[in-house]
Amino acid sequence: MFVDRVKIHVKGGNGGNGMVSFFRAKYITHGGPDGGDGGRGGDVIFVGDESMGTLMDFRYKRMFKAGNGQDGGKRNCFGKDGESVVIKVPVGTVIREAESGKIMADITKHGEEKILIHGGKGGKGNQHFATPTRQAPRYAEPGRVAKEYDVILELKLIADVGLIGFPNVGKSTLLSMVTNANPKIANYHFTTLAPNLGVVEGRYGDSFVLADIPGLVEGASEGVGLGHAFLRHVERTKVFIHVVDAAGVEGDDPVENVRKINQELEAYNPELMKRPQVIAANKTDIPGSEENVERLKEAYEKEGFEVFPISAATNKGLDELLTKVAEILKNYPEDIVFEEEYEEYDEVAVDQEPFTIEIEDEVYVVRGVGVEKMIGYTNIDTEKGFAFFQRYLKEKGIIEALEEKGIQEGDTVRIYDMEFEFWK
Repeated sequence: MFVDRVKIHVKGGNGGNGMVSFFRAKYITHGGPDGGDGGRGGDVIFVGDESMGTLMDFRYKRMFKAGNGQDGGKRNCFGKDGESVVIKVPVGTVIREAESGKIMADITKHGEEKILIHGGKGGKGNQHFATPTRQAPRYAEPGRVAKEYDVILELKLIADVGLIGFPNVGKSTLLSMVTNANPKIANYHFTTLAPNLGVVEGRYGDSFVLADIPGLVEGASEGVGLGHAFLRHVERTKVFIHVVDAAGVEGDDPVENVRKINQELEAYNPELMKRPQVIAANKTDIPGSEENVERLKEAYEKEGFEVFPISAATNKGLDELLTKVAEILKNYPEDIVFEEEYEEYDEVAVDQEPFTIEIEDEVYVVRGVGVEKMIGYTNIDTEKGFAFFQRYLKEKGIIEALEEKGIQEGDTVRIYDMEFEFWK
């Protein structure tokens, strides 16, 4: 069964809690705090695997969770890190956040790894909070809670060239004649129920991957026929071979058929009509096709679509067609990769969750559930993360609350394990 779209749930491992402990031993009266740090939670990692052809494996397992970090121990013992979960997906899989639909990752190479969720940081033990004036801290940090998502996996096949066109125009026959693929071929509509891939060898130039996309029909972009289920697979193809029945065997107009399919591509994604496209006027071994070939040339060559008369069944004209396609590919070397759209800061909304500010040893300590989440999710080392951190403190009202507590420029602020000097 060809499965190219599934929804799964993924969760990173939570960090282990820091330990509150004090060293005690015979003849040692002032042992001091010795609580260890909690272990880091495991990551959620997606890896491209070229041996996988579909997302079938995810039909029966939908929940993936990394291991939690262990809590810290006595005598400065660190907790064990949680075990990461590695999820193998077919090459060409796009990962979307289910609620927003934004792209989180695009796996385009074998062995490519993407850490979708980092495990939660382990909390610090009480040994880190000892000061000259507070030598017996009874506080340790809790481990950070890792993120979790519902994500949609979409397989968009990686092929250099896509065969498009109405059903029963000869796309599968063309694929079988120029590659080592063995698609099912029969004289009825929708013989092809799943995309087929084949490799065109170097006699036409450099080798390239050719995909037979199941037959599109008018209205496919709105869900008519089978085409709507497979239109996503044309999004990666660099060049389209638009196969059309030049003989008009079924009584329809090949010129109109080209227009209808191109309208469906544009309705699905306008960017598709910017890709190079050649028209393969098939079945020219049948008498009466010559007139339609001339009509196709008159209608579309002025729009930049070169028309090639071919007969996939008799191998006529295939060399010229594929030589042209190979030439186009040489000038279109870049792989089509979908840019990441989802920002980890999207979900850390500024809310009205309560926070507290306490002055401990002349340090202004800020605590709260929302603040803890923000620190755990935000990479302050990046420009975007630091800008979000500043905006969060201001919009949350933390800056104003610190000023009401009497903070002055240069005073120290601590938010969990991060300390910084206050400057306006």
